[in-house]
Amino acid sequence: MSGITIVGLGPGDPSYITRAAWEKITTTQKIYLRTELHPAVPHLPQSVDFISFDSLYETSDSYEDVYGEIINKIIEQGKESGVVYAVPGDPMVGETTGTGIMAAASENDIPCTILPGVSFMEVCLRALQLDALDSLVLVDALEVIQRSYPHFSPDTPVLISQVYSRMVASDLKLTLMTRYDDEHRVVLIHAAGSDKEQLEPVPLYEIDHSKKIGSMTTLYVPPVKESASLETFAETIARLRAPDGCPWDIEQTHKTLRPHLLEEAYEALQALDEEDMDALREELGDLLLQIVLHAQIATENEEFTLSDVIADINRKIIRRHPHVFSRLELESAEDVVINWEKIKAGEKKEKKGKKGMLDGIPEALPALSQAQKIQARARRVGFDWSDIEGVRKKIDEELTEFDKAETPDQQKLELGDILFSIVNLSRWLGLDAEDALRETNRKFRSRFGAVESQAHKTGRELRDLSLEEMDKLWEEAKQNEER
Repeated sequence: MSGITIVGLGPGDPSYITRAAWEKITTTQKIYLRTELHPAVPHLPQSVDFISFDSLYETSDSYEDVYGEIINKIIEQGKESGVVYAVPGDPMVGETTGTGIMAAASENDIPCTILPGVSFMEVCLRALQLDALDSLVLVDALEVIQRSYPHFSPDTPVLISQVYSRMVASDLKLTLMTRYDDEHRVVLIHAAGSDKEQLEPVPLYEIDHSKKIGSMTTLYVPPVKESASLETFAETIARLRAPDGCPWDIEQTHKTLRPHLLEEAYEALQALDEEDMDALREELGDLLLQIVLHAQIATENEEFTLSDVIADINRKIIRRHPHVFSRLELESAEDVVINWEKIKAGEKKEKKGKKGMLDGIPEALPALSQAQKIQARARRVGFDWSDIEGVRKKIDEELTEFDKAETPDQQKLELGDILFSIVNLSRWLGLDAEDALRETNRKFRSRFGAVESQAHKTGRELRDLSLEEMDKLWEEAKQNEER
């Protein structure tokens, strides 16, 4: 009679084997074991013929190959005469072969019965004295280490299974430390549900130092002390906008927040210019506040949600990086930029109402940045000087025209042309005009502040100094700065 029965052997101690599982085991002549290296196996009836798949772990190149061979063998036996297959813990908790066999059995119309067992999760929760319903997240270490950033919130408790070697623990901590502090206290749980069960509290950076790590090791990561997830922050902002929230926040609209968004962006840029990482951290937080506020207002207006914003940009980044997320091979950063522009051009063709080369350049950008983007777009279709000498001559030409201007309106137009031409020179040199002017502004403020400070040391105000005296102090400040 065909059919498959998958039995859960519990976490270790044979007393955790369920009555239904025990009855099936004791009334079966032959049982396949994913592994006999399980504490409950020596306590199973000697009259049963147990066949282990342990040899596959030594001959196969990867766990995927091992699991694939096991699934194929069980399906084959299930078709022929029926089979009982036993796994550690519960067949549906962290057991790849369990779900794989169920899917394959369904495709082949083979009856498949699951006899649940106590999983590693229940005994770990008992050891930690935790309730799984307190937002517990259950993940596989092998899934986490394939990522560059954890895919779960640091505000929730996390139980990470299959930390079966120090090498896995080492890779795991590197991923976790992108979101948690190195000193974050975690707990290694060894052999939970057996007579060798042990809890080992350690700082995160030390998890791979443990000599007790083995095939039955699980890692518990408690939530961080201060909320640090985007979801928690979005809840904070939603609470501010609630009917009983903050009167100021409730009154805000997309338009009223516009100046704040611009201001926070500039303050973040200033922190960057000053290379002040503490300030940058704070300003990026202020900028994030504006983004989440706009998303919350849009949610209330049924325009879009924060999830839409994140999904859109994530999809765009993946689409524009086929050399990272697919098989496209690009050799240089220049190739990446060229391909990026091709993809953007294709995207624009799909959007209605955006057919012009210069469409999409925000008019709210600073004038220098806007000019540089306009020129870069024009260059794509060959509308540019053939060499930098042409750019330099254009500046001279614009200066001459400025000298000929007779009215303030004419001077304003010619001055704009001069600035536009200088931005062009900046682009040709591979420099950012906005950054260049910001650096000059910073330099002037620093030197002017030094001049002012020196004047005050002599008990005088700047207005009391002659131009010659100020020039002398300026040169001193310049020389000190250069030194």
